[in-house]
Amino acid sequence: MGSVRWAFRCGSWTPSRSDWLFAARCVQQEEKDRIGQFVFAKDAKSAMAGRLMLRRLVCERMGIPWSEIRLERSPRGKPYLATPLKVSPNSGPEPPSWSFNLSHQGDYTVLAAEQGLQVGVDIMKTTMPGSSSVPEFFRIMTRQFTEYEWSVIQSAGSEQQQLAAFYRHWALKESFIKAIGTGLGFNLQRVEFHLSSEPLTQKCVLHQTKMHLDEEEEEDWTFEESLLDADHHVAVALGPSNTAGAAPLRPSLPPPTSFTLLSFTDLIASASPLTEEDPVCWDGFKMKAEAPQRQREMHTSK
Repeated sequence: MGSVRWAFRCGSWTPSRSDWLFAARCVQQEEKDRIGQFVFAKDAKSAMAGRLMLRRLVCERMGIPWSEIRLERSPRGKPYLATPLKVSPNSGPEPPSWSFNLSHQGDYTVLAAEQGLQVGVDIMKTTMPGSSSVPEFFRIMTRQFTEYEWSVIQSAGSEQQQLAAFYRHWALKESFIKAIGTGLGFNLQRVEFHLSSEPLTQKCVLHQTKMHLDEEEEEDWTFEESLLDADHHVAVALGPSNTAGAAPLRPSLPPPTSFTLLSFTDLIASASPLTEEDPVCWDGFKMKAEAPQRQREMHTSK
């Protein structure tokens, strides 16, 4: 069984012309075009890192040559592998399939992948609300959490600590939604999280948090929580695979996997170009503002 947790810090990535042009050559043409349509450089970098992460995963862990990888998107926009796996007739039972998921927010793009299990990942950066106070922000978001969850969030301490608790719960909910692929129509009050009693720190990965679905505790789901840094919460949801004939969730999962921070060199370690170099791709990228004005102001004020 395999397990992958990767993170790439897009916020501090300032690609050179040669790096960006090479990266653009190593993703599918339609993905390169989609990345080029982003208004802000921050989003373009996050999307590019995500595509390179996915291709590296498929190439290195599934053994499919980079040039043969075909990634497509579901109607909800979730990427999936369209390339059929080639299994030798004499290689024994077919190995469990991989499930993978991406998330990007704040300064990072993250990928979580698991063999034989459903996986969802979400990252949230703790930020102050833009146009309202913290109490007003919470009032607007009231329907997204249960009464129990709000009691935990609002008893966390200072406003900054309350926001951290808010985003921690939000990441947990989103990781589950992304794992089951339900999308925006899911009522978030159906799921209630009971956090681990252990403090969440940057030095360890917690996996004691429990989820209640429709007021019943779900034994088949495990949640990993970690901090990439003081401001970025990551949650990984692991559940039983919905693949026919898949084994049930292991009753005793191995210790949770911490995220490995990748460099750009790591992202392209297995890459090979798929298209010719397109200088216009760089011209478009360097003209983009890094982020919306408010995000830039928040970043520089820290």
